[in-house]
Amino acid sequence: MPRIVLALAGLLSLAAFFPVQASANPLYWGDYYQQSSNPAYWVDPLNGQPPEYYDEQFRPQASPIPRQLVEFDPRYPAGMIVISTSERRLYYVTRRGEAIQYAVGVGRPGFEWSGTMRITRKREWPDWRPPAEMLRRRPDLPRYMSGGPDNPLGARALYLGSSLYRIHGSNEPETIGQAVSSGCIRMTNEDVIDLYNRVKVGTRVTVLR
Repeated sequence: MPRIVLALAGLLSLAAFFPVQASANPLYWGDYYQQSSNPAYWVDPLNGQPPEYYDEQFRPQASPIPRQLVEFDPRYPAGMIVISTSERRLYYVTRRGEAIQYAVGVGRPGFEWSGTMRITRKREWPDWRPPAEMLRRRPDLPRYMSGGPDNPLGARALYLGSSLYRIHGSNEPETIGQAVSSGCIRMTNEDVIDLYNRVKVGTRVTVLR
């Protein structure tokens, strides 16, 4: 057999053992919009579907740090949310001395904050409009994006006071546990849905440094 045929046969056998792996989510927001500033490429991720459609299709994201019930500071009353940005953890107090612990992403250096607010709105598969401050930093971002699986706010959003901060899901679950946001508190979609179903408008949220 000619040498070139043998070489091709060897390459094909290697390809069978080492198949090319496709990206699980090639159009996630971080890459898609950073690479494209042309409005012609801005798509409506809802594709005409109502937000409820995505709950029916929802597949939980794998959380690197699973939520769990833990002992907690008894000074905080049941029903309150406490966020430790240094630990990168959110605690929902179930009763005095006990809380559900979630892993979160927090503000990157220069975007940290602390204080107490209340949840003023709750939204399922929220729309996203980047604030003017963010657009000045990132003029390539879309001015509006409908709710859906590719939206950076993820499956749920809890709006804090009259600020621009939110506790929300994410289409980049690999950022959970890191300091990468512009001040918002990020959760996996699975975790933010769980929290969303537990809290009400008016819930007190304390953010600690």
